[in-house]
Amino acid sequence: MIDKITERYDGIEFFTFDGFDEAIIGVEENEMKLIYSSKKCIEIISKEMCKEEAIEYFYFNVVGMFIGEKTPIICFDDFSEDYYQE
Repeated sequence: MIDKITERYDGIEFFTFDGFDEAIIGVEENEMKLIYSSKKCIEIISKEMCKEEAIEYFYFNVVGMFIGEKTPIICFDDFSEDYYQE
């Protein structure tokens, strides 16, 4: 997906979350920010640790990350699983 996005938006700099390219689901065009799927991010992290630890890691290290005005957007896109903290 990132290759298609950079091709379509030639010359636009996007900030990315390292290791999560497979979780990119689109672009917010007003501010030109990447959009990441929370479900896909957690699935990627879950390859390295149990689901509970992956969810904790996701909230602490991804959701809370700020890398400037181009910080990507996270879409909380699946409420069928217990991925989210209450």
